[in-house]
Amino acid sequence: MAELRYEKLADDFAGLIASGVLRAGERLPSVRRLAQERRVSISTAVQALRQLEMRGLVEARPQSGFFVRARPQALVAAAMPAPPDAPVTVDLNQRLIGVLEANQRPDVAPLGAALPAPSLLPVSALHRRYASVARRFPTLLEGSSHTDINDPQLVRQLVRRSLAWGGPLAPEEIVITNSCTEALHLCLRAVTRPGDTVAVESPGYYVMLQLLESLGLKALEIPTEPETGIALPALDLATRDGKVAAVLLVPNASNPLGSVMPDAGKKKLAQLMAARKVPVIEDDIYGDLCYAAQRPWPIKAFDKAGNVMLCASFSKCLSPALRCGFVAAGKYRAAVGVQKMLVSGGTNPITQRVLAEALEAGAYERQVRGLRRRFEVQVEQTIAAVMRHFPAGTRIARPRGGFVLWVELPEGIDTARLWRKAIADNIAFVPGDLFSPSGLYRNCLRLNCGNPWSEAIEAAVRRLGELAGRANQA
Repeated sequence: MAELRYEKLADDFAGLIASGVLRAGERLPSVRRLAQERRVSISTAVQALRQLEMRGLVEARPQSGFFVRARPQALVAAAMPAPPDAPVTVDLNQRLIGVLEANQRPDVAPLGAALPAPSLLPVSALHRRYASVARRFPTLLEGSSHTDINDPQLVRQLVRRSLAWGGPLAPEEIVITNSCTEALHLCLRAVTRPGDTVAVESPGYYVMLQLLESLGLKALEIPTEPETGIALPALDLATRDGKVAAVLLVPNASNPLGSVMPDAGKKKLAQLMAARKVPVIEDDIYGDLCYAAQRPWPIKAFDKAGNVMLCASFSKCLSPALRCGFVAAGKYRAAVGVQKMLVSGGTNPITQRVLAEALEAGAYERQVRGLRRRFEVQVEQTIAAVMRHFPAGTRIARPRGGFVLWVELPEGIDTARLWRKAIADNIAFVPGDLFSPSGLYRNCLRLNCGNPWSEAIEAAVRRLGELAGRANQA
């Protein structure tokens, strides 16, 4: 209970800071006063203040107390470059693969790939659960089917979980897939043809752009607000002429901005695209990792026409190696099912049963609750380090979920060139132009915050800031 009290106290002050009630430079109550006013122990008050300091929200000044730390300048919509009006051919696979391969070297500081640290994942518990399932269900690997591909227990758990965000999903619309990426791929194959145009967020997740390139699709970049996601007026305008075959987006904790679309926007988007018969492919892989007290609803929750295909997986919370996701495909379920049958057939039945049991036992929910707090702290620590070490004029998009950070450097810094220098120093990140099929955001970069803070990561951010500072002076 003591832990809950100090975390609750820290959360209360974090809210006051976020809302502007407590401003940069203002002094927080002393430990003794805080303990008296909130009727907690001195130890609890100290723990709460240390928690705020660890999140990068306050700073301790010797013999003076705790003060609200100055916040980084946030990105605003007006600062985002305007995407091109016309769809463009996607051509980034080869360079992106080179960047990702170099970023994954074991000697490189892990600020590149958006992956959680293995130490934060329940790998040992998964090993035990795999062994238990294999022992109790020895016939799971004896057969295979390209039509009967779903484990009923896993489908049941997915439907039950959907009750928490405006569901329920219909069991018959679900297709279990080999990852969220496969789910997105199957949806695109089901509703588009080579040469079609797909509306995407800008900046948008590079794997989505890779999928478009592999399928011969064109991308139409839609401006995206750093806090509220895809700009609905721009999407409205882009879809009026019937030339957009689908919309592909991440409305909850988008990658790379970390934005969350408000419910009103999700509802309007669902209604507008249904009226225009434009399928919506929704990636909700970060929905469970949003920082708000209540999980945000997906667009799917506002879909009354079966027009939204909801895709997700468990890779960011349990293990990337599971390779198990799903799509709730609405009225496109039959078409998605055919693509699944053709592309890969059934998903590993042991993994499906392991996930079903983890969900039923509450293990997944417990894991997610802990990760949310850890990732929020790690993001704040990274923000604080960027503030300390990056050149003046650097701006940050403050994420509302997930564990990546979008950083805008001063104009004139080419992060593709900066990446080459950084990777030579064994520091990884992803250059900003890889999040745009037209090559925008050349002075931006994305940092992974999925690892517990350490002296090594602090040193990597410091060195990256030094390299950026030199580039700024060149």
